Amino acid sequence: MGFFIRLVILFATAVIVALSARFNPGNVVVFYPPYRVDLSLNLFIVVILVLFLLLGLLFYTINLTKQMPERVALYRRNKAEREGNKALRDALKAFFEGRFGHAEKASMRAAELPDNAVLAALIGARAAHNMGQSDRRDAWLASIEDNQQYKVARLVSTTELLVDAHQSAQALEAVKELNANGTRHIHVLRWALKANQQAKQWEEVLRLVKALDKHRSLHPALSMRLRELAYKDLLSDRAQDAESIRRLWYGIPADDRVKPFVAALAARAMINQGLQDEARTVLEKALQVEWDDRLIIAYREAAAKEGSAALLNQIERCEAWLVIYPNDPELALTMGVLCWHQKLWGKAERNLEQVLIYATDPVCLREANLKLAQLNEQLGMQEKAAEYYRTCALVSTQ
Repeated sequence: MGFFIRLVILFATAVIVALSARFNPGNVVVFYPPYRVDLSLNLFIVVILVLFLLLGLLFYTINLTKQMPERVALYRRNKAEREGNKALRDALKAFFEGRFGHAEKASMRAAELPDNAVLAALIGARAAHNMGQSDRRDAWLASIEDNQQYKVARLVSTTELLVDAHQSAQALEAVKELNANGTRHIHVLRWALKANQQAKQWEEVLRLVKALDKHRSLHPALSMRLRELAYKDLLSDRAQDAESIRRLWYGIPADDRVKPFVAALAARAMINQGLQDEARTVLEKALQVEWDDRLIIAYREAAAKEGSAALLNQIERCEAWLVIYPNDPELALTMGVLCWHQKLWGKAERNLEQVLIYATDPVCLREANLKLAQLNEQLGMQEKAAEYYRTCALVSTQ
């Protein structure tokens, strides 16, 4: 519709101009001696308009010619940008499809565009890593070391890839640089945890587990397992002398000290260094918070010297616990062993026989039969002792 309206306006203008020119008697004389040219005013106006059009076209052509190199350069830049962005998309698509060779090749094309160079290098590094090409992975990462804008992205990727390759020392260097940069978000903390776990830096593992637990970013079972591994390694590493065990123990948070696996590990480390009294104190405090067989077994191993007041105190505590847990086989075994050490033969036998009734664990059954055999042998009842020895041997072979 607009086209027809413009066409009508054009025709109307042409008619008006034609009518105006028809009644225009004007005349223009161009005189240049000895020449003289007489033109009608209408023709002169037409010639002037044509000349203006030609001059405008000439200037436009000259200007367009001057802009040609810039236009060509812009066209080439736009073309390179389109091709680079397409290559980057192809690299991402191939990477997520698991076609890592294609992803790396596409990354090489995408890296030709400066704006895409860093992202292309990160994709190329991950693709090379997934193909087991560590040299090419390192070359990709090294190519973007000077780029400060993407420093965090490079360091996080470096940490992930090195941890995955079990190169914990290099991964920790990247983590250290990340920490210096002030980057400590959840994802970084998780990879730092894995790097420190591989490097067996258990004190740092405990710190990171605590930090992640605050954000509820670790499954409780995983958190507990990591703490257990850390404390086990720390206590075994530092179990060379009593003083180091004490320092380590008092450096453990109070909440962790009453956890069964921590208390049991610490108690055994203390027992190995002759700190039975301290071991018993640790176990008794932990048992007040949570009843656990590991604690009872360690409590049995921390038995005081025969005839000592401490041993009698242990027996009294076990009697009190038996009121609360009358069918606990580990507690009955502990009570029997402690009474055996104190030479309370009757009480020891009764408790050890209780173990045979309630126990299902072969280790517990074997130890109860062995103690009953030794007890009867001590009392001169050889036949009964031999029977318990046979039972102990049968349990051991099961």
